[in-house]
Amino acid sequence: MKIIFCTCLLLVGLHAVSPIQLTSKHDRHDPNESQHSTLHKGEVMSCLKLVPNNADFAFQFFKEINLETPNKNIFFSPVSISNVFAMLAFGAKSSTQTQILEGLAFNLTEMHEKEIHEGFHHLIHMLSHPESEVYLDMSSMIFLPKMHKPLKKFLDDVKALYQMDALSVDFSNPAEAEEQINNYVERKTNGKITCLVKDIDPQTVMLLASFTFFKGKWQTPFQPELTEEREFFVDEETTVKIPMMHQTNRFDFYFDETIPCTIVRLHYNGSATVFLVLPEKGKMKNLEQTLDKETVLKWSENLSQRSISLYFPKFSLSANYDIKHTLNKMGIIDVFTNQADLSGITGTPGLKVSKVVHKTALEVDEEGTETAEVTFAEAAVSFAGIMPFYFPQIIEFNRPFILLIFDRATNSTLFIGKIVNPVTIT
Repeated sequence: MKIIFCTCLLLVGLHAVSPIQLTSKHDRHDPNESQHSTLHKGEVMSCLKLVPNNADFAFQFFKEINLETPNKNIFFSPVSISNVFAMLAFGAKSSTQTQILEGLAFNLTEMHEKEIHEGFHHLIHMLSHPESEVYLDMSSMIFLPKMHKPLKKFLDDVKALYQMDALSVDFSNPAEAEEQINNYVERKTNGKITCLVKDIDPQTVMLLASFTFFKGKWQTPFQPELTEEREFFVDEETTVKIPMMHQTNRFDFYFDETIPCTIVRLHYNGSATVFLVLPEKGKMKNLEQTLDKETVLKWSENLSQRSISLYFPKFSLSANYDIKHTLNKMGIIDVFTNQADLSGITGTPGLKVSKVVHKTALEVDEEGTETAEVTFAEAAVSFAGIMPFYFPQIIEFNRPFILLIFDRATNSTLFIGKIVNPVTIT
């Protein structure tokens, strides 16, 4: 599975037992073997303090955006959204700052603002560690009109903490501003994200943009010659033809009878992993309503190895969100109005956020490494004569499903998606 994305993140707790553990009991992640083991323990703990809050934000955001776009593909990166708004809170004052941090699911009586910013700083560092076998690049930027010059202290601090870029743009010339912003983002993403913004309002006061680029290779790849066209049942009236990848192997598996749904977990090389969640027919709404960190914890603690003949779509999609309304519903309001206090950015009042752009792209294919281990399908052939009673379970993702991509080293939720129609580009 090769993936290209844009925007956000999510983590798990400071407690001895993390509230959303992503590894099953038989393969607990050993921090002594992690690519991040060279980091100081204090840095790791600072990062992990954010986990339960980021998890709550991620799943709440999913539920809100799902209500806005029912029966449509959804794909977003919660870490990118949390990251850029935590950065914005660094330049906010009074109730504007409080609303942002509480909207990101932080309890300010339990965690000091300084701890939040330090946690995000270490999180970004851990996720982009050069020793990682998974390529992940998180970037955020603020585009400001030329009359609003950021304070040097603010600029220095956010660059150090959040790796944030700030650029001056002439919003009074929308065509020129769009070209400047889109060219900049296209360069930063190596051409993966194009046309980030369009139809800019000449009255724009500030524009935030955040993206995450992720590319992972399956630990055990799908073989292209096994991919074949099969049916995907979008709903009771709509069926589409899609290329369906296939492999037979031993996978982490769990069937949740309470929702009900089937969970299959696959690994990438490195520390990234994906939960593929297939609800029973007619039970997608049950899954949407119950999806939270406690549910994922239950799944991860009950995974067991099972031989599965897995069919999974090969597809690509993109999504472009203006998430201001969604964030409003989560309590982040003043920063978008004339009541905004962002004087920590420029030193003067009168600045507000006019738009938040969140663009994502996802590509899923068979790609893997040449050194991947032999699949169970080949072993099954070898032993067919000895164990004639053995048959792998067939699981086919041929109807709407949920996918959750995590980084096990930090217990971070990198991406959340609901795939309703893999042929449709949202």
